[in-house]
Amino acid sequence: MTKPILIVGGGPAGLAAAHSLATVGRASVLVEKEDKLGGAPILSGYAKLVPSGEWAKDAIGGMVQRVESESLVQVETGATVTSFDGGPGDFSVELSSGSKFDAEAAILCSGFTHFDSVNKPEWGFGTYPDVVTTTQVEQMISSGQGVRCPSDGRKPQRVAILLCVGSRDRQIGREWCSKICCTVSANMAMEIREELPDCHVYIYYMDIRTFGLYETKYYWRSQEEFKVKYIKARIAEVTSDGEKLIVKGEDTLVKRPITIPFDMVVHAIGMDPNVDNPDIANTFGIDLEPHGFIGSANTYGSMSQTSRPGVFVAGAATGPETIDDSIAQGHAAAMAVLSGLREAMGQTA
Repeated sequence: MTKPILIVGGGPAGLAAAHSLATVGRASVLVEKEDKLGGAPILSGYAKLVPSGEWAKDAIGGMVQRVESESLVQVETGATVTSFDGGPGDFSVELSSGSKFDAEAAILCSGFTHFDSVNKPEWGFGTYPDVVTTTQVEQMISSGQGVRCPSDGRKPQRVAILLCVGSRDRQIGREWCSKICCTVSANMAMEIREELPDCHVYIYYMDIRTFGLYETKYYWRSQEEFKVKYIKARIAEVTSDGEKLIVKGEDTLVKRPITIPFDMVVHAIGMDPNVDNPDIANTFGIDLEPHGFIGSANTYGSMSQTSRPGVFVAGAATGPETIDDSIAQGHAAAMAVLSGLREAMGQTA
């Protein structure tokens, strides 16, 4: 076992996989298409992470530094895999940069793509500058500028956060729940209230899915301590009266129309399959699941395995996932690779 393991994607899962392999003395080649590592938390400028509360630049930035300083990890940024042939223990790899090497296995940690709100035009994004996405608000917070209305830089006095933008919406072909948006939105609402105590924050929802232990820490705390208001509603449209943004819809609890003016409207955008997944599937000879994420095998028998022997997958590449679980899956995939190679070579203890 002298060949490196190929890791595709330098986000939380890929960083975890590379570190995990290095701790047991195994080399890896980490290929990232962007010009720096860190994935969405770094590239999209996330602020404080759920559930740790650590700043992304510190938490994920620390993972980046650890990997970049590891001699057993060869980092290739600004590159993609253009050719991948062979079988477990003996794959040949070619990168868009012209690099060629042999690898024993591959771990796909290629992540996701944020939903583009222009695909939900009736909710005002792209028409009104003060209709923004959760990612944009994260960037406002992480940059230190604070939450401001993009149109004129003023501090908003009333903010609406619309959940399930690009999730659970059959009309636009997004039937899946993006898993983390409710919790992230509750956390963001508290951050806004903490910075702007006089700002009223409303969360419009179909259902609240702050799963597991997040219910107490985010859903109830945001209401009871930070006075965030939750409205169970079906949104019709977001318009403007020339001064304020107008959110129109139906309060589905009391079955009546509601129209409320806001200074800023935030789209809680969902997680789409990586736009490169068709190319990745073609290059690596693997299957995608029906929604377009990378398909994974039955985890009870073959943790992290894809449809092709020797090719593994971790993190949000397989579907909407939290950062913490993506990290855990990256570590698990690294161990699954080593176990799979032992079995393939008849060395199972």
